[in-house]
Amino acid sequence: MSATLPSTATLTDKQRRILHYLRGHVDTKTYFKSRVIGEALGLSAREVGTNMNAIQNGDFDLCVEKWGYSSSTTWKVTV
Repeated sequence: MSATLPSTATLTDKQRRILHYLRGHVDTKTYFKSRVIGEALGLSAREVGTNMNAIQNGDFDLCVEKWGYSSSTTWKVTV
C-alpha cells in the first residue's frame, strides 16, 4: 500500500489559505510563527499548527520545517 502525498486538490480550505499565505511571503521572509500566520488569516495558532502538517508532508514547491517553540511554533519555510 503506497501513501499518496497531499496535493492542493486534497487540501482543506484552511490548508490552502495557509499555503497561499506562505507562498506570498516566502520571498521576503524565512521564519513564520503560527501565531502571526493565524492573525493574518483569522485562525488560531493551534489551527495553523495542526494544518501545517499537510503542507509540511505534501509535494509542494515549499520546504516547511518545524523550527522552534518559543511563544508560538516557528516554521522555517524555503523554496
